[in-house]
Amino acid sequence: MWMRRLFLLTVVLALSGCASLNQFSSQVSTHGSWPQGRAPGSYAFERLPSQAAQPALQDQLEAAARPALQAAGFTEAPDAKQASVVVQLAAQVQVEPRPPLDNFWYPYGRWGWGGFWGPGRSGMALSLHMEPPYVQMSVSLLIRDRQTHDVLYETRARHDRLGAVDARLYPLLFEAALKDFPQVAVSPRTVTLTIPPQSR
Repeated sequence: MWMRRLFLLTVVLALSGCASLNQFSSQVSTHGSWPQGRAPGSYAFERLPSQAAQPALQDQLEAAARPALQAAGFTEAPDAKQASVVVQLAAQVQVEPRPPLDNFWYPYGRWGWGGFWGPGRSGMALSLHMEPPYVQMSVSLLIRDRQTHDVLYETRARHDRLGAVDARLYPLLFEAALKDFPQVAVSPRTVTLTIPPQSR
Protein backbone atom coordinates (compact mmCIF):
# COMPACT_ATOMS: atom_id res chain seq x y z
CA MET A 1 0.00 0.00 0.00
CA TRP A 2 2.75 2.43 0.92
CA MET A 3 4.49 1.76 -2.40
CA ARG A 4 1.28 2.56 -4.24
CA ARG A 5 0.91 5.83 -2.36
CA LEU A 6 4.52 6.69 -3.09
CA PHE A 7 3.97 5.98 -6.78
CA LEU A 8 0.85 8.18 -6.91
CA LEU A 9 2.67 10.98 -5.12
CA THR A 10 5.52 10.76 -7.61
CA VAL A 11 3.09 10.94 -10.53
CA VAL A 12 1.32 13.98 -9.08
CA LEU A 13 4.60 15.81 -8.51
CA ALA A 14 5.78 14.99 -12.01
CA LEU A 15 2.55 16.24 -13.57
CA SER A 16 2.61 19.45 -11.56
CA GLY A 17 6.21 20.01 -12.62
CA CYS A 18 5.30 19.54 -16.29
CA ALA A 19 2.38 21.92 -15.92
CA SER A 20 4.61 24.62 -14.44
CA LEU A 21 6.86 24.36 -17.50
CA ASN A 22 3.90 25.45 -19.63
CA GLN A 23 3.11 28.47 -17.47
CA PHE A 24 4.50 31.99 -17.80
CA SER A 25 4.30 34.29 -14.77
CA SER A 26 5.14 37.97 -14.63
CA GLN A 27 4.74 40.89 -12.28
CA VAL A 28 2.39 43.50 -13.78
CA SER A 29 1.74 47.09 -12.71
CA THR A 30 -0.87 49.34 -14.34
CA HIS A 31 -1.62 53.03 -13.89
CA GLY A 32 -3.83 55.66 -15.42
CA SER A 33 -7.53 56.17 -15.95
CA TRP A 34 -8.96 55.03 -19.25
CA PRO A 35 -12.09 57.13 -19.97
CA GLN A 36 -15.24 55.23 -19.13
CA GLY A 37 -17.14 54.23 -22.23
CA ARG A 38 -14.27 55.00 -24.61
CA ALA A 39 -13.56 52.26 -27.13
CA PRO A 40 -9.93 51.23 -27.71
CA GLY A 41 -9.99 52.58 -31.26
CA SER A 42 -7.06 52.84 -33.63
CA TYR A 43 -3.43 53.27 -32.66
CA ALA A 44 -0.05 54.13 -34.09
CA PHE A 45 3.37 53.44 -32.63
CA GLU A 46 5.46 56.42 -31.61
CA ARG A 47 9.23 56.25 -31.17
CA LEU A 48 11.39 58.51 -29.07
CA PRO A 49 14.56 59.88 -30.71
CA SER A 50 16.68 57.38 -28.75
CA GLN A 51 14.41 54.55 -29.91
CA ALA A 52 14.52 55.72 -33.52
CA ALA A 53 18.28 55.19 -33.35
CA GLN A 54 17.61 51.46 -32.70
CA PRO A 55 15.07 50.58 -35.42
CA ALA A 56 15.73 46.83 -35.32
CA LEU A 57 14.91 46.59 -31.61
CA GLN A 58 11.77 48.73 -31.95
CA ASP A 59 10.60 46.69 -34.94
CA GLN A 60 10.94 43.58 -32.76
CA LEU A 61 9.04 45.11 -29.85
CA GLU A 62 6.26 46.46 -32.06
CA ALA A 63 5.81 43.08 -33.71
CA ALA A 64 5.63 41.47 -30.26
CA ALA A 65 3.07 44.01 -28.99
CA ARG A 66 0.67 43.90 -31.96
CA PRO A 67 -1.14 40.66 -30.94
CA ALA A 68 -1.67 41.96 -27.39
CA LEU A 69 -3.01 45.30 -28.64
CA GLN A 70 -5.34 43.52 -31.05
CA ALA A 71 -6.58 41.24 -28.25
CA ALA A 72 -7.31 44.35 -26.17
CA GLY A 73 -9.54 45.72 -28.96
CA PHE A 74 -7.14 48.08 -30.75
CA THR A 75 -6.63 48.27 -34.51
CA GLU A 76 -3.47 49.63 -36.12
CA ALA A 77 -4.15 52.78 -38.14
CA PRO A 78 -2.88 52.78 -41.74
CA ASP A 79 -1.78 56.38 -41.21
CA ALA A 80 -0.46 57.70 -37.88
CA LYS A 81 -2.45 60.92 -38.38
CA GLN A 82 -5.67 58.89 -38.36
CA ALA A 83 -4.95 57.10 -35.06
CA SER A 84 -6.94 57.95 -31.97
CA VAL A 85 -4.07 57.02 -29.64
CA VAL A 86 -0.30 56.68 -29.86
CA VAL A 87 1.59 53.84 -28.21
CA GLN A 88 5.14 53.98 -26.90
CA LEU A 89 7.02 50.76 -26.14
CA ALA A 90 10.18 50.09 -24.19
CA ALA A 91 12.07 47.06 -22.97
CA GLN A 92 14.80 46.45 -20.45
CA VAL A 93 16.98 43.43 -19.78
CA GLN A 94 19.21 42.81 -16.77
CA VAL A 95 21.56 39.86 -16.58
CA GLU A 96 23.34 39.01 -13.35
CA PRO A 97 25.76 36.10 -12.81
CA ARG A 98 24.83 33.52 -10.22
CA PRO A 99 26.69 33.79 -6.88
CA PRO A 100 28.96 30.96 -5.70
CA LEU A 101 27.07 28.05 -4.18
CA ASP A 102 29.87 26.14 -2.48
CA ASN A 103 33.54 26.24 -1.61
CA PHE A 104 34.52 24.83 -4.99
CA TRP A 105 33.42 27.95 -6.81
CA TYR A 106 35.72 30.38 -8.51
CA PRO A 107 34.79 33.85 -9.82
CA TYR A 108 33.86 32.50 -13.28
CA GLY A 109 32.36 29.14 -12.49
CA ARG A 110 32.92 25.88 -10.67
CA TRP A 111 35.94 23.72 -11.38
CA GLY A 112 36.05 19.95 -11.27
CA TRP A 113 38.59 17.31 -12.16
CA GLY A 114 38.88 13.59 -12.54
CA GLY A 115 41.15 10.96 -13.99
CA PHE A 116 41.94 7.32 -14.48
CA TRP A 117 45.08 5.40 -13.78
CA GLY A 118 46.15 1.85 -14.51
CA PRO A 119 48.84 -0.27 -16.13
CA GLY A 120 49.88 1.33 -19.38
CA ARG A 121 47.42 4.20 -19.25
CA SER A 122 46.66 7.30 -17.29
CA GLY A 123 44.73 10.49 -17.86
CA MET A 124 43.25 13.55 -16.27
CA ALA A 125 40.26 15.72 -17.19
CA LEU A 126 39.43 19.28 -16.13
CA SER A 127 36.00 20.82 -16.54
CA LEU A 128 34.33 24.13 -15.80
CA HIS A 129 30.65 24.17 -14.87
CA MET A 130 28.90 27.48 -15.37
CA GLU A 131 25.66 28.20 -13.52
CA PRO A 132 22.91 29.89 -15.59
CA PRO A 133 22.67 33.65 -14.97
CA TYR A 134 19.74 35.42 -13.35
CA VAL A 135 17.76 37.26 -16.06
CA GLN A 136 15.14 39.95 -15.59
CA MET A 137 13.13 40.93 -18.69
CA SER A 138 10.63 43.79 -18.58
CA VAL A 139 8.50 45.76 -21.02
CA SER A 140 6.47 48.93 -20.66
CA LEU A 141 3.59 50.27 -22.73
CA LEU A 142 2.30 53.85 -22.64
CA ILE A 143 -0.95 54.88 -24.36
CA ARG A 144 -1.64 58.57 -24.97
CA ASP A 145 -4.44 60.43 -26.70
CA ARG A 146 -3.02 61.54 -30.04
CA GLN A 147 -4.69 64.95 -30.03
CA THR A 148 -4.48 66.00 -26.37
CA HIS A 149 -1.32 63.99 -25.52
CA ASP A 150 -2.97 62.96 -22.23
CA VAL A 151 -1.70 59.69 -20.77
CA LEU A 152 -4.62 57.26 -20.77
CA TYR A 153 -2.97 54.03 -19.72
CA GLU A 154 0.44 52.87 -18.54
CA THR A 155 1.40 49.28 -17.89
CA ARG A 156 4.57 47.33 -17.16
CA ALA A 157 5.35 43.61 -17.02
CA ARG A 158 8.47 41.92 -15.62
CA HIS A 159 9.58 38.31 -15.85
CA ASP A 160 12.44 36.76 -13.84
CA ARG A 161 14.14 33.58 -14.93
CA LEU A 162 17.36 31.57 -14.88
CA GLY A 163 19.00 31.13 -18.24
CA ALA A 164 19.48 33.20 -21.36
CA VAL A 165 17.48 36.15 -22.66
CA ASP A 166 14.73 34.81 -24.92
CA ALA A 167 13.12 37.27 -27.36
CA ARG A 168 10.22 34.82 -27.84
CA LEU A 169 8.96 35.93 -24.41
CA TYR A 170 8.26 39.52 -25.46
CA PRO A 171 4.77 38.73 -26.86
CA LEU A 172 3.89 37.04 -23.56
CA LEU A 173 5.13 40.04 -21.59
CA PHE A 174 2.97 42.42 -23.62
CA GLU A 175 0.01 40.04 -23.32
CA ALA A 176 0.41 40.01 -19.55
CA ALA A 177 0.81 43.80 -19.48
CA LEU A 178 -2.54 44.29 -21.26
CA LYS A 179 -4.33 41.36 -19.62
CA ASP A 180 -6.69 43.54 -17.57
CA PHE A 181 -7.09 46.47 -20.00
CA PRO A 182 -8.77 48.91 -19.53
CA GLN A 183 -9.01 48.22 -15.81
CA VAL A 184 -6.30 49.29 -13.38
CA ALA A 185 -5.88 46.35 -11.03
CA VAL A 186 -3.79 45.89 -7.90
CA SER A 187 -0.17 46.76 -8.64
CA PRO A 188 2.10 44.92 -8.67
CA ARG A 189 0.31 41.62 -9.18
CA THR A 190 1.18 38.25 -10.64
CA VAL A 191 -0.29 37.41 -14.04
CA THR A 192 0.06 33.82 -15.25
CA LEU A 193 -0.37 32.79 -18.88
CA THR A 194 -0.20 29.50 -20.75
CA ILE A 195 2.79 29.37 -23.05
CA PRO A 196 1.84 28.47 -26.66
CA PRO A 197 3.77 25.53 -28.17
CA GLN A 198 5.77 27.74 -30.57
CA SER A 199 7.16 29.77 -27.64
CA ARG A 200 8.26 26.83 -25.46
